[in-house]
Amino acid sequence: MSDLNKHKSAALTDGPSRAAARAMLKACAFTDEDLAKPLVGVANTWTEIGPCNFHLRRLAEHVKAGVRAAGGTPMEFNTVAVSDGITMGAEGMRASLVSREVIADSIELVTFGHHLDAVVMLCGCDKTIPGTIMALARLNIPGVILYGGSIAPGTWQGKDVTIQDVFEGIGAQAAGRISLVELKDLEDKACPGAGACGGQFTANTMAMVAEFLGVAAMGSVSIPATLPEKEAVAEQAGHLAMSLLRRGVRPRDLITRTALENAITGVVATGGSTNAVMHLLAIAHEAGVALSIDDFNAINDRTPLLADLKPGGRYVAADLHAAGGTGVVCQRLVTAGLIDGSAQTVTGRTIGEEATAVRETAGQDVVRPFDAPLKPTGGLLVLHGNIAPQGCVVKVAGSSLAGHQGPARVFEGEEAAFAAVQAGAINAGDVVVIRHEGPKGGPGMREMLGVTAAIMGAGLGDTVALLTDGRFSGATRGLMAGHVAPEAVAGGPIAAIRDGDIITFDLKQRRLQMAVSDDEIERRLASYAPPAPRYTTGVMAKYASLVSSASEGAITRPAATLANTIPAREPVNR
Repeated sequence: MSDLNKHKSAALTDGPSRAAARAMLKACAFTDEDLAKPLVGVANTWTEIGPCNFHLRRLAEHVKAGVRAAGGTPMEFNTVAVSDGITMGAEGMRASLVSREVIADSIELVTFGHHLDAVVMLCGCDKTIPGTIMALARLNIPGVILYGGSIAPGTWQGKDVTIQDVFEGIGAQAAGRISLVELKDLEDKACPGAGACGGQFTANTMAMVAEFLGVAAMGSVSIPATLPEKEAVAEQAGHLAMSLLRRGVRPRDLITRTALENAITGVVATGGSTNAVMHLLAIAHEAGVALSIDDFNAINDRTPLLADLKPGGRYVAADLHAAGGTGVVCQRLVTAGLIDGSAQTVTGRTIGEEATAVRETAGQDVVRPFDAPLKPTGGLLVLHGNIAPQGCVVKVAGSSLAGHQGPARVFEGEEAAFAAVQAGAINAGDVVVIRHEGPKGGPGMREMLGVTAAIMGAGLGDTVALLTDGRFSGATRGLMAGHVAPEAVAGGPIAAIRDGDIITFDLKQRRLQMAVSDDEIERRLASYAPPAPRYTTGVMAKYASLVSSASEGAITRPAATLANTIPAREPVNR
């Protein structure tokens, strides 16, 4: 007899009419005994193009062992992954955010198509984490997220380094601050093995989000990729998937408004990536929970910055693990009443119970005491103003600036801005404006780490600000406003900025303004003609036609739905 927990897969495997399906599955070495058990998908984002996901094929074997030991039959399948760090600064970077949707869509299709009863999601690099969480929320079948873990830091000239240092090294070499020989040596030593980028960049930020949402087991995320303990938590993930199935716990039982607020609190307390704003909005949409970009400021303002992590701080993810893990941050926040400890998690315990069990390493210096934070408020701000009526995101964890005012230097894309920085054509006081890099206009909303790191490497980080309708890497630091919405091709005011316009970043008032009257902005926008679409066929063209504003998470929607949300200034008929 089949297991009673085959809630979905019985329709695929049971009865005389399913003999053909069973015959094909037996060709894959599944037995009658296997097919009588619940079928558990192991959704793997393995790839050998990049270190973040390189080791996940090996880790999947331990997940499958856990599923089998708990009475299920694992069925592994793969989806895509695009490496942000490798594609950064190239045309291929446009594929990165698009891949988040493809990951979610492909996992949904395989899981739905094969009537899987539960699923374990293996993720590593930036977009694989929100992509898998989005799929989990969308499918709403029992499941758990397993993060592959962070890379170990490299060692260069006697200090720990990450990929962030290489990007900034490119700018430093162009400015004559290091030699080509030193840059090559840094390149050779920055990434010593498998694992995701080592600071509190997007991957580690979103992995922590998975724990704070309750869809990953507390303590599983911060274990670095190459430590033996990672194999043990992989096997545990297989057990957890079966436990969730038997308990009838589904992702939307965990991804609640409370859990989302807990996750935002964790992000701002650790100086996490600006990309978390967009990804959390998208996850909330998939879970059917109301969440707005403007919800982030209130949480940021009541939450101190506690974790001294790169890119703004001193330490890397491996140091956080040695200090006791992300749970130390959670414990601080639960104790202070900033996280609702009653939120449920995949383990069956509340996040408060999980936090209580955390053991902090004596003398650790990575996570500050609550009464002695790095800053009294968190690491992310949402600004509005006549440049960004729908908002934009600024990371303040890595900047000491309270604001900036200066003349605009306008560039119609990332490459032109990068070339100007490398040529020494950006001056102290400038505000670099990069447009036509948004979700539609890019399309794909490229990250600007090449430009922002070059600015830092050139020694201009404290005197130059930047704004864009594109995105930033989690490794970005300095005064940088991303996700400016509406974007240029959607008729956003960023399209009206001209060279020399005075731009003001006012972090205290949460404003991003240009010293141009509303009437003049309207006149400029009336004469604006968006560039011709960069792609007219294939996945990029489909994405551009379906993607929403960054202020809504840059989610894709059916065309009929999206048409009802196009801003009034959208130049669709021009």
